[in-house]
Amino acid sequence: MNTSQPVSQIAVAAAPTSASVSSAAPSAPIASALHTIALIAFLAVWAYFGRERAIHMRAQTSPNHLLMYLPTLAMEWSVFGYIVWGVRKRGISLRELVGPRWSKGKENLKDLGIAAVFELVAVIVLGGIAHLLRVDPQGQSMRFMMPVGTLELLVWVLLSLTAGICEETVFRGYFQRQFIGWTGNTTVAILISAVLFGAGHIYQGWKQTVVIAVFGAMFGTLAVIRRSLKPGMMAHSFQDAAAGIIFSIIGK
Repeated sequence: MNTSQPVSQIAVAAAPTSASVSSAAPSAPIASALHTIALIAFLAVWAYFGRERAIHMRAQTSPNHLLMYLPTLAMEWSVFGYIVWGVRKRGISLRELVGPRWSKGKENLKDLGIAAVFELVAVIVLGGIAHLLRVDPQGQSMRFMMPVGTLELLVWVLLSLTAGICEETVFRGYFQRQFIGWTGNTTVAILISAVLFGAGHIYQGWKQTVVIAVFGAMFGTLAVIRRSLKPGMMAHSFQDAAAGIIFSIIGK
């Protein structure tokens, strides 16, 4: 789930690197080809039905957003579990995908600061891209999915946290590392993962899909340079949660 747009390499370049982890520069695929192909096929089917569901929800005056949020929650954690199962068959732990543990409190603050800078630059850069593509500045393409009422907002925040954890693990932890193993080229791996990330949001319209794909490329660059998914998880979760909260306020 994503409701905004990517962040420039300026923010990424400003992010300091942490201790070396094998997940940052893998030399071999982390799962079988069949495992990856099956996942891509499932996500393609999910994206198709998501687009159909979005068309249906846009036609409704007061759609029940929980019918979208709850299945998405279940799907995201199911895919997360599928990935953990797949990489463990190759002897790779979840820790290798996410990055090293925070050894000190200052590491938490460092990643938080990186996420904040990343998000700030994203607002500027993605806003520029959205302007060039003439994306609706009022966010009408996403309004159909925004929470209404306290219960929906609470579930939305939970969904945002889930998206930050699961989607970063899926696209930047799993796909990106798998494609590096297949191609031997980090840039190509980042781009392929970004395209898949954007395609998963086709229900928001093709212009938003392009913007989100760029965002995915920036997240991928951040993950490689920082050698951790944690700053990206923070920025991703914050962005999605903030979008829902803002819409719930100004949409009244």
